[in-house]
Amino acid sequence: MESIATIATSNALAARELEWAKNTPELLAEHAVINQGIIRTRFPPEPNGYLHVGHAKSMNMNFRLAFEKLGVPLENRRTVFRYDDTNPDAESPEYIDSIRRDLEWLGWQPERTTYSSDNFQTLYELAVKLINKGLAYVCDMTKAEMEAQRDLAKSRCVARGAGKDPDVEAPIPSADILPGRNRDTSVERNLKLFEEMKMGLHDEGTMTLRLKMDFESANPNMYDLVAYRIRYTPHPHAGKGWCIYPNYDFTHGICDSLERIDYSICTLEFETRREPYYWILCALDMYRPNVYEMSRLNLAYTVLSKRRLLKLVDANYVRGWSDPRMPTISGLRRRGYTKEIINTFCNDVGATRAMNVVQMDKLFQVARQTLSVNTRRAMAALEPIKVVIGNFAEEAAKAEEGGMTFDVQNSPTDASLGSHSVTITETIYIDSDDFRLDEDPNFYRLTPGQAVGLKYHGGNLICDEVVKDGSKIKELKCHFDNSEGRPKPKSHITWVPSDGILCEVRIYNHLFTELEPSDRWEEELNAESEIIHPNAIIDPSVMSLVDKKDIDEWKSNQALQFERVGYFVVDTDTTFDSKTKEGKLVFNRTVSLKEDKTVKKVDAVEAEQKRKRAEQQRSVAASRDIMMTIEPKDFFKLAPEYEGKYSKFDDTGLPTHLADGTELTKSAKKKLEKDRVKHAKKFAKNKK
Repeated sequence: MESIATIATSNALAARELEWAKNTPELLAEHAVINQGIIRTRFPPEPNGYLHVGHAKSMNMNFRLAFEKLGVPLENRRTVFRYDDTNPDAESPEYIDSIRRDLEWLGWQPERTTYSSDNFQTLYELAVKLINKGLAYVCDMTKAEMEAQRDLAKSRCVARGAGKDPDVEAPIPSADILPGRNRDTSVERNLKLFEEMKMGLHDEGTMTLRLKMDFESANPNMYDLVAYRIRYTPHPHAGKGWCIYPNYDFTHGICDSLERIDYSICTLEFETRREPYYWILCALDMYRPNVYEMSRLNLAYTVLSKRRLLKLVDANYVRGWSDPRMPTISGLRRRGYTKEIINTFCNDVGATRAMNVVQMDKLFQVARQTLSVNTRRAMAALEPIKVVIGNFAEEAAKAEEGGMTFDVQNSPTDASLGSHSVTITETIYIDSDDFRLDEDPNFYRLTPGQAVGLKYHGGNLICDEVVKDGSKIKELKCHFDNSEGRPKPKSHITWVPSDGILCEVRIYNHLFTELEPSDRWEEELNAESEIIHPNAIIDPSVMSLVDKKDIDEWKSNQALQFERVGYFVVDTDTTFDSKTKEGKLVFNRTVSLKEDKTVKKVDAVEAEQKRKRAEQQRSVAASRDIMMTIEPKDFFKLAPEYEGKYSKFDDTGLPTHLADGTELTKSAKKKLEKDRVKHAKKFAKNKK
């Protein structure tokens, strides 16, 4: 086993090195004495929304996988759970509570729970220290001025990188812009103004505290980051004591150091924040943890951006943060995904620096494998058809001991899970998918000319008459055939007795129609992401398992496998009382069963849907081919998705005005330029 000192500098979680990141021997010695052989990570979510499956991956990394990669013994592993709560405008007690509950539900046990806001006084004192060292200053530049300043600094950097004279390519119009009118002001002036900011003597947006970093850096994150801003918003944890708040970049590295973190693990989009992270700690002569960036979790057919998730909730596209279509921990739990499923999935995905999109099928398969082991079976009909058995009394009289009641194992593979009984009644219900009026050699279930077996009964069910109400099938009149030598049925179908429990069943599909939702993601929402069967029915043997008193939004609720249909869970909307048999019973589908294609053939409707999908894919491919013929300068004039949207363009072909003459904002043009750059890269690659 490696020594703890060696583990703390192991290459297992090595990333880009910086001179600022090197600790002095004195700092290393002090850290070793304080940590006493402990290797510490941290999980630092911002309480500005509910945790999602990407956070589950981060928890798995920080509480388990990182230590395994480093070879840290169990007794030396510690993880701090920290609320990175520096933005009171976006944070709330609801989010704080939900994050704690989700972490506990997933089974992770932190060494301790901390809040960045608990360090507000220390952070303030360290900011004063930087002012005294001439490394921070109070700035009165507006947001627009700072944006212009950074754009200019970036342009000059690009010129230098291309071997050109920045004073020619991007001349500085005024020292007020670059380096800025406040940058070289006195320590006394900055201490006085920062104290005034703290005392609430200035309006929001009028002043910030900035770090005196490097406007000639190739990394824009070094362009004098804002460390503090004025916000007259009470803090959900710290209360009303502060009206200046530190930003993320200033806070999280310092908190890492204060909490004696050995490995600060984040996702790759923070890789360029490595410079300011270490610059700040170096300037303050504080211990520098190891920083490791891993790829973020990109899950197919969904979004993990908190901004987009919040929009889904606020715009009522979904039922809330816990909607079963949401990739939040609460949504996954409500859909029936247990902590074992989520943690196993995250473990299988692992943590690397390679960017990729994880298919939903991977999560579905983990769910099937996990749920198949110990999930209670039951029979249900989502779209029930009434079946009246004409010779029921006669067949019941001939039945052996037990009559029409059958003992069924709760799990066909594990007898230790017990059993339940099901009783065939004179009237039963079957699912509409199990009956067709028209004969089809590829359909193996019930038709007017084809018998079918009933699960657990053993005999054949034969349809004698179809009773219709207009075009809708109202009832099937059938009879049992238990005679010797009867034809062996091609399949057996499930059924529900006449005393079955009425319920609502919600079938969930992908939230989006696109594998990777684009910037136009709201247009890509799947209209069939939730399909509701309001008149479903389930066998009464589950009565005691689905009572409202046992339902809790913060735990895994009762799961059932609807035979031949899929895995389902009781939803929190349930109000069903098993004693009075009143109230609403609601189920959510967690995942479908893996389809047995030898039993269920593709029918005409499915074949038509498949044909349409193939046609759509060919159309998309053709459109892609057309796009590859459009020069980047003509992209916004000829590309089908932009055609007719804009009326004026600059010399490079970038739109400047909408079709109605409205001038585009600077940020809108920036976004369009990014789209054109992406197209240009694809266009150039296609030309090779």
